[in-house]
Amino acid sequence: MQNLLSRISIDVDILHGKPSIRGLRYSVEFILQLLSSGMSEAEILEDYEDLQRA
Repeated sequence: MQNLLSRISIDVDILHGKPSIRGLRYSVEFILQLLSSGMSEAEILEDYEDLQRA
């Protein structure tokens, strides 16, 4: 669990402090919305190439 949390960052200069993935401009909320809409992990990684599976 700690490894997963290390990939989430909070920076007031990125997305107004919303939790984001590794400092990218993808909020955790956005990724969860994609998953809840039915997109698979593979589809998300294909559509957003700067995200990594690890």
